[in-house]
Amino acid sequence: MFKLRVYIDTSVIGGCLDEEFQDDSMQLFDEFVKGIKTLVISDVLLFELEGAPNEVKNILKKVPSDNIEYVSLDKESITLANAYIKEGAVAEKSLSDARHIAIATVERVDVLVSWNFKHIVNITRVRLFNSVNLKLGYPILEIRSPREVIYER
Repeated sequence: MFKLRVYIDTSVIGGCLDEEFQDDSMQLFDEFVKGIKTLVISDVLLFELEGAPNEVKNILKKVPSDNIEYVSLDKESITLANAYIKEGAVAEKSLSDARHIAIATVERVDVLVSWNFKHIVNITRVRLFNSVNLKLGYPILEIRSPREVIYER
């Protein structure tokens, strides 16, 4: 059976504790726990969670390790993230967001999921990210909110 490889940023974890995003975020995590989808997380995400409250960190602990794929920021993804900034897809102050996009692109995940509508899940930015990807020989990256990738209830 084909399982989607879903890269998440920290907003998805935070969404589990936010009234507005909680239902969809928790349903997505339930799909990770059940192994319906593969959770792809990076060292960038883990670094961002270092100072988070235990309540936030514990959300990841619920997902069995067999259902998680760990990926890392490497030279290739750093170069790509810098290209996003140079091309104006995001500002330099959004370096972390650019790195999430770059890692997901380099790792060729099926979809990157985020609640960050300002810097990531935004049609103008998605087109800019993907124009850089195509220009540099990478595939188009699907970027969606959790609501768009969870199965119907």
